[in-house]
Amino acid sequence: MLTAAAGPRGSSGLQKSYQGWLFISPWIIGFLAFSLFPFVASLYYSFTNYNILTPARWIGLANYQALVHDSLFWTSLYNTLYFTAISVPLSTVLAIGIAILLNMNVRGLAIYRTIFYLPAVVPAVAASILWLWLFNPSFGLIDSILRDVGIPGPGWTFSVVWAKPALILMGLWGLGAPMVIYLAALQGVPTELYEAASIEGATGIHKIRYITLPFISPVILFNTILGIIGSFQYFTQAYVMTSGGPSNSTLFYSLYMYQQAFQFLHMGYASAMAWILFILILLATLLIFRSSARWVYYGGE
Repeated sequence: MLTAAAGPRGSSGLQKSYQGWLFISPWIIGFLAFSLFPFVASLYYSFTNYNILTPARWIGLANYQALVHDSLFWTSLYNTLYFTAISVPLSTVLAIGIAILLNMNVRGLAIYRTIFYLPAVVPAVAASILWLWLFNPSFGLIDSILRDVGIPGPGWTFSVVWAKPALILMGLWGLGAPMVIYLAALQGVPTELYEAASIEGATGIHKIRYITLPFISPVILFNTILGIIGSFQYFTQAYVMTSGGPSNSTLFYSLYMYQQAFQFLHMGYASAMAWILFILILLATLLIFRSSARWVYYGGE
């Protein structure tokens, strides 16, 4: 009787299993075709001489050896590290500061939050064209204002010195996404802690340092990792606004990798660059996770 009763239940469970795999099959097919296969294929192509038009030819570590002697590779890596080292900390501080201000109970708060978030929904290409006009040294709005107060414009994207700072400045305009995440995290900070701190005579700076920042530190860790990954893959704005110029001062890693892959058809070379980028991002992420034990606070600990 037990064996006979188990049969239909087992058949029904097997049928439900098939149905589950059937429903999830579009995602599985998409993952295998558009994620896993390109991931594995790029590793193989990084050891080959491949230009799409002819079959790949195995050359071993030649692509990686060539990268070591490629001056533009090192230039693009320097530009990317420079951009990351400045933009990520600066954007983190500003996003937290704006979130703290927008967390205050003031009149018209919803309007202010909307205004600060709007740049985050503007497409990257449209925003790049807008800022390209703002940075124009001849008729741009920023230099026009500077000239009115007697300050000569620095040239912005037309200057080797100011091109990267200009792109960093433009990036600060779109802090809406991390700001909203910080704003949501601030809602979870217990208000009674602020009240107790006020009774003890703590100032606003002390409250931020010893209450606000520790409680939102997991979110800071999350946004920092996302910011580093995004800055290492910085591409659209540099491609639209400067195309790597002037004098390769904005030739970022992803932009140079794109040029090698789709302009010069050096797919094997670009694949090697992609894997080096993957390793760099992985090492940076692991380093941040390793250090997080010292400054990230979790409520249950």
